[in-house]
Amino acid sequence: MAPDIMDHPVVRLLKSLMSIVSTSELEHDIGVFLEQYLRGLGYTVERIPIAPGSTRHNVYAYLGAARTTRVLLTAHMDTVPPHIPLTVDGDIIRGRGSSDDLGPLAAQIIAAEELRKEGKVRGDGGDIALLFVVGEENGGHGMVAANDMGVTWESGIFAEPTESKLAKGHKGQVAFEVIAHGLACHSGYPYLGKSATSALLTVLNELSATKWPESDLLGPSTFNIGTLQGGKKHNIVAPSAKALCEVRMVADLPGIKAKLKEIVSRHPDVELKFVFEYPEALLDWEIEGFEAAPVAFGTDVPRLRDEFCGKRVLYGPGSILVAHGPDEYIRVPELINSISGYKKLVAHFLK
Repeated sequence: MAPDIMDHPVVRLLKSLMSIVSTSELEHDIGVFLEQYLRGLGYTVERIPIAPGSTRHNVYAYLGAARTTRVLLTAHMDTVPPHIPLTVDGDIIRGRGSSDDLGPLAAQIIAAEELRKEGKVRGDGGDIALLFVVGEENGGHGMVAANDMGVTWESGIFAEPTESKLAKGHKGQVAFEVIAHGLACHSGYPYLGKSATSALLTVLNELSATKWPESDLLGPSTFNIGTLQGGKKHNIVAPSAKALCEVRMVADLPGIKAKLKEIVSRHPDVELKFVFEYPEALLDWEIEGFEAAPVAFGTDVPRLRDEFCGKRVLYGPGSILVAHGPDEYIRVPELINSISGYKKLVAHFLK
């Protein structure tokens, strides 16, 4: 009788992970679970605060006593809100984190375990480590903190839903607020005040019409108005307004920031506040046995500084096209097959 794929270790692990609410800022419980799970497998495990006194922790696991290893397998523990409970539909697992990023994370753990049982990584350590971080979905605080661990790796295998292809690269991002200041008055006499919403819309229209850099590999940079907030009532000239925006950029982060500053500076009573940023990432992808394609979404890859991690690949099961949406899912056959993909990547970097 053929084995039941729904009883595969990676499926059992993923179900356990998805049963825990782990939206950004609420990663404590899933971090504790991973610490206990990996310790039960015989790993040396550290739960590392992302800042002094912080209650948010990354989880770092390795074999033996060697914190520094040749290869790093890494994924993020946090998911976007709202939490969507696990459901199973045939050989499809649905719910928050199924593809982004708990499915790929589970596959990395099982791949590491299979390599150890097969004797393809050193049981006393030095070959592979696992790093699971918080906050990838809201600024990358966990991976930024990993730069302070005092550890280096020759190569890093980053887990994201890439449809089981190697990513050739991904766009960078600059997120920012545009804040307009006005003066409230009766809307029947608007000349007595100053409309912050009108000022904000003027700037946003100019930003929307701006041409941003393009790349042969990554395509065009894109501008998005994410949230709008402002005004008091329909009969009051708005005293304040703001928008949270982003440019998903493919090149020249400093140049894009300079252009944003220049555009906003032309508008009185409007200011610019940068929220977070990271550059585009060009990745290692010419590895035998893998398809490859660029992706438009951002990851933790550029947040881990070059001096701490050498070559980097981005790979994982599932599709980003269903991530962050109400119907996030992963197909179990692809999830299981990705274990072999992670093992091939580890073997490639250990040559």
